Amino acid sequence: MKKYEVMYILKADLEEEARKAEIEKLHAILTSNGGQVTNVNEWGLRNFAYPINDMLKGYYVVIKVTTDEVALKEFVRLAKINQNVVRHLITVDKD
Repeated sequence: MKKYEVMYILKADLEEEARKAEIEKLHAILTSNGGQVTNVNEWGLRNFAYPINDMLKGYYVVIKVTTDEVALKEFVRLAKINQNVVRHLITVDKD
């Protein structure tokens, strides 16, 4: 299994409870498929450099995860159809 860094942006207008539930749901996708979330860093609400779908802000979350390709593909599939996820990015962690 490889180490990855996953960054995703949630809609800024989510209530705090809904946002926490969404974060838990996204992390559960990785852990239920055999992955392990090793670090969670919530950057919080930030301005976008340019408007995305008429939105100017988003809630940024960066996690480090150890997992395989199957769990990542499932995360990407579900993140794409999730209305609350604005963007996501997965990179290989060199640490």
